[in-house]
Amino acid sequence: MTISHSDIQRLRRNSELWQTVPMVTRLRFVRRFRSLLRQKWRTLPELFPNRPAIETITAEILPLLAACKFLEKKAEKTLRARRAGFWGRPVWLPGVTSTIERRPYGTVLILAPGNYPLMLPGIQVLQSIIAGNAVALKPAPGGGAAATMLSDLVSSAGFPNGLCEILPTDSGSDAVAAGFDLIILTGSARTGRAVLEQASKTLTPTIIELSGVDPVFVLPDANLAHVARKLVYGARLNNGATCIAPHRVFISHQDKTKLVDRLRNLLKKKKPLLVDKDQKKRLEAFSATIKAFGGRTETIGSVTLLTQMEELHHLLDTDIFAPWIAIIGVADVEEALCLDRQVSYALGASIFGSEISAKLIAPKISAGSICINDLIIPTADPRLPFGGARSSGYGTTRGAEGLLSLTRPIVTSVRKNIF
Repeated sequence: MTISHSDIQRLRRNSELWQTVPMVTRLRFVRRFRSLLRQKWRTLPELFPNRPAIETITAEILPLLAACKFLEKKAEKTLRARRAGFWGRPVWLPGVTSTIERRPYGTVLILAPGNYPLMLPGIQVLQSIIAGNAVALKPAPGGGAAATMLSDLVSSAGFPNGLCEILPTDSGSDAVAAGFDLIILTGSARTGRAVLEQASKTLTPTIIELSGVDPVFVLPDANLAHVARKLVYGARLNNGATCIAPHRVFISHQDKTKLVDRLRNLLKKKKPLLVDKDQKKRLEAFSATIKAFGGRTETIGSVTLLTQMEELHHLLDTDIFAPWIAIIGVADVEEALCLDRQVSYALGASIFGSEISAKLIAPKISAGSICINDLIIPTADPRLPFGGARSSGYGTTRGAEGLLSLTRPIVTSVRKNIF
């Protein structure tokens, strides 16, 4: 199936009809969707045989259920029109009142990722539809079954036909060029550049959520046992295919050996992971480069540890979607922050240590999300917006900010008749 101009027009008409449906009715369908999804918690893990069932439940099902609940509680208020009346009005505009309303873009193309093929596009699809749009979802290779299930749930929940269509996995290029009103991409920086180049030809607005090479700042007062447990969890989550997994760990020279020893001991107890073959090859080539420049690499529990990296941090500016952690000894936090600014990615970051000290450092980090004494929190809380900067993309998905980003503000101003 190749998306055509007539397909876009049909989706646009579906969106226009859907926009006439009251929000209370739209959210009733969301509640049905949530109920149907909850009933699949036993069978859904079968779609993801390469990871533990409990991980699928916690990483795919529970966040999507929470996102539904968030929409049910907050969507109507978030998208409600607001009035700019007398208070604050410029004196040179007597008798003028204005209304700011949120109108949907119309047609939204969602280019889904392969690492979380149900949760990530599921949230984007539901938010797009609730905002009033019609959606075309292009799954990543291997994500077709999850996309079909998502579409079936939307239909079974009572949403009108034609609001969520599934495109072939190889239709991305044609779909980007087809003339959608908005494109949402979750993928690599390389894919993001290609999509932006093509979308610029039709001046199509985009929201792009791209890779991260997330830093971890370990302060002198941090609990190293806690840090090690979190790093192992974050590096191994979803077979290492998590965009805000920890990769660059900055720690004082005197604590570095202690942390590395703790990581080795924890990783030795872990079972092997099923890492994507292409990403595994990239990681092997990356490790060879590190060795050639004098660094040390070792793989334990399917996680590649990179050490002796003090003069090699510039080599870490890469978005390899595999389980690896580089431990970099630094003299102080300022050196760590300076090194971090040299990397082009700015998606997530973590700080371990006392809350007071961590909060003093957080404003100096340019990442889109910052966790203190934990990792990967933003993906688990539906209230929180998610997005990055620089090579990690731009724009926002999820949360109230993500819902608003699927609409355009339209202003209507009225001058009171003075005659």
